[in-house]
Amino acid sequence: MSLFSGLSRPMKAAGLALVGVAVIAAVIGGITLTSGGGDSDTATPPGTTPTSSDGATQPSSPAPGSPSASTPPASSSAPPSSAPASSAPPASQPGQTGQPGQPGGDQQASHKWVTVRVYNNSTIQGLAEQAAKDFRASGWNVSEVKGYPGRLPETVAYYRPGTDEEAAAKALALEFGFRAEPRFKEIENIGPGVIVILTKDYKSNDKDGT
Repeated sequence: MSLFSGLSRPMKAAGLALVGVAVIAAVIGGITLTSGGGDSDTATPPGTTPTSSDGATQPSSPAPGSPSASTPPASSSAPPSSAPASSAPPASQPGQTGQPGQPGGDQQASHKWVTVRVYNNSTIQGLAEQAAKDFRASGWNVSEVKGYPGRLPETVAYYRPGTDEEAAAKALALEFGFRAEPRFKEIENIGPGVIVILTKDYKSNDKDGT
């Protein structure tokens, strides 16, 4: 007995058409399933590492535009400068005029702290006082003014060799125009300081303009 027995002719025709469509759909589905299964064997899902036929993992290539893994990163900071800052040498301090061991702006001023004793060996009254005034006006440290007996040929500044008196006596003599010599025996034991023994050749007007 047929599946379509008992049906009218139009119904049989419709049933055959449906069966044909079902068969065609089944054939198309089988072809699609077969071709899809073949692709699944070779395609690699995204995010997984492809492997070779022997099971070894294949290295992945870096994405275009990305930095190479072997390239070291560039240094972001410059090395600190090793050059030391220059500094100027400290300026030397000028000596203080009149202080021992600290020369002033000129040779004479550096010795004016040394004591000076002024003795009059002439017949000119007040010559020692006038000379002392001249010396003090020039900055010299006059500590004693008096007369000196005897007769000496010329005005001389006397000093004890090897002491500060030597340089001071020479500077004083150079400034006022007479000579400087070591002390002689009669004045060796007088107190410290340059001893200026004046004679009539001393010219006081050389300094005060009188």
